[in-house]
Amino acid sequence: MFSILLVLLIIVAVMMIGLILLQKSEGSGMSGSSAAAMFGGALTGAAAGNFLTRATAWLATIFFVLCAVLALLASNSAPQNAQSELRQEIVHQQGEVAPVQSPVTE
Repeated sequence: MFSILLVLLIIVAVMMIGLILLQKSEGSGMSGSSAAAMFGGALTGAAAGNFLTRATAWLATIFFVLCAVLALLASNSAPQNAQSELRQEIVHQQGEVAPVQSPVTE
């Protein structure tokens, strides 16, 4: 499940990069000639701007949702009582380490 979502995230990211590069910017970007050539002139003028903007917004939303889902899956799959490698090394070198006490606020 995790790897499928990760591949989907990469695909969405690549598609979003392509759409962003096609959008018209102050310097005309890549949208001037390549968009007309790729889509047969269908995406020219205002219609192209509206379509590319909406498609980019949808892909960005999908991208952030996938990131959140992957983060939740990663946090749930990690063992709750796992200790960091540094702590394990310190325990191994010094024996048992006393637990760290948090400061008391009253």
